Amino acid sequence: MGCLLALDQGTTSSRAIVFDAQGQVLAMAQKPFALATPQPGWVTQDAWAIWNTQIGTAQEAISQAGLLAGDIAAIGLANQRETTVLWDKASGKPLAPALVWQDRRTAPWCQALREAGHEARIQHITGLKLDPYFSAGKLAWLLQHTPQARELASQGRLAFGTIDSWLIFQLTRGLHVTDISNAARTMLMDIHSGQWSAELLDLFDIPAAILPQIVPSGSLIGHTAAGLLGAQLPLFAAIGDQQAALFGHGCVHAGMAKNTYGTGCFMLMNTGSEVIHSQHQLLSTVAWQQSGQPTQYALEGSVFMAGAIVQWLRDNLDFVRHSHEIEALAQQVDSSEGVVLVPAFTGLGAPYWQADARASLSGLTRGTGKAHIARAALEAIAFQVADVLNAMQQDAPTPLTELRVDGGASANNMLMQFQADILGVPVLRPTLTEITAFGAVKMAGLACGLFNPSDVADMWQLERRFDSQISADERQARLQQWQAAVRQVLSAHGNGASS
Repeated sequence: MGCLLALDQGTTSSRAIVFDAQGQVLAMAQKPFALATPQPGWVTQDAWAIWNTQIGTAQEAISQAGLLAGDIAAIGLANQRETTVLWDKASGKPLAPALVWQDRRTAPWCQALREAGHEARIQHITGLKLDPYFSAGKLAWLLQHTPQARELASQGRLAFGTIDSWLIFQLTRGLHVTDISNAARTMLMDIHSGQWSAELLDLFDIPAAILPQIVPSGSLIGHTAAGLLGAQLPLFAAIGDQQAALFGHGCVHAGMAKNTYGTGCFMLMNTGSEVIHSQHQLLSTVAWQQSGQPTQYALEGSVFMAGAIVQWLRDNLDFVRHSHEIEALAQQVDSSEGVVLVPAFTGLGAPYWQADARASLSGLTRGTGKAHIARAALEAIAFQVADVLNAMQQDAPTPLTELRVDGGASANNMLMQFQADILGVPVLRPTLTEITAFGAVKMAGLACGLFNPSDVADMWQLERRFDSQISADERQARLQQWQAAVRQVLSAHGNGASS
């Protein structure tokens, strides 16, 4: 029948979506799972819960679509990145909870490497900042604190992986691989060669034997094991979720960019087949590699708190019962009236990279109400994106002319309008909301021959365009107010703001 199955494994839920050969959604299933915060700065997940919810949604989506497993031509996998799993190859069981990308426990490890003078070399090799965000520190911590990890490693039984590796191992019952876009997020891969860095493995005391094999994002990776889905289905793509969104948006030419509004916020700009090393605190990363083609690269700015801010207002402060209600609450006032939220709940990401920064809420008066704080929270998402774009514009050889958007919060019209206002470039929202999943199946469809490049170029369609409605002077005034609040947060922890 020529249908495609996307496995979209995210930070708070696993989803599976069936697409037809024209890129239309036939069925979708979603299952949430829990995050745990056992200590301040620690964020973990049950690796079994990730696997069980993901395979459960796959089975459910195929059934909902009224298909047999044999109707699926290919599977494409997109996954939360940097989250780190350690497991026993012999039993297939995880040895410890997965350390989520938001986990900050390795800040002292990063600081020790920084003080030893390794930061610049690490960034040159990997394209990444020395930060707890990435997998290398999480892996080093797990090796040190997980009973028998080193012993299992010496026996050839220990496996490390990001979530793509963990799922592929379970799907195939034993294949230990990772795609190049996920490998690029570990802070263990040489971004120039596309291979694990022996220099960094030695520096971090990580045995090479526990690492997965690096494969192209779009290629025949393997087949699902018998008995899982009713047939042994081919897995033709695996790609980090943000890179999948970039591909799904059709940002296949240098200078095109997208922003995803999920739990965090991630802006990526395609830089073509050239690694551009950022001079403004951004990440250089692999975008993707299609089989037999040159590796494509991107600049990335990562914001840790986006949709998570709304979750905080909902779960911690009881501002709303459901996340989607935040827009109506914020619209009860015309402005935040000077209230500014700097959402450094887990430190600040790009372009500041201050792991020890803490959140602040400033500009409060006796007249401040829930609506003002809700508006300030939504504006904080857009301001963080503006910081990233400003840095990106300074690094990139071509100016950004538009920003393509996706993710849950992109449905918020007030936020998207404010985003266009504060950026000064049009914000384009597509009709297809499942852009990450679509990026994964588009990669898979191209790899298996179901799609050709001319087909997929026409699949991205505009739903709404948001143009800036404020003056340049007003934009500058709002940005200055935000930057002043950020400087206060940074100075409170003895840090200076990055330019």
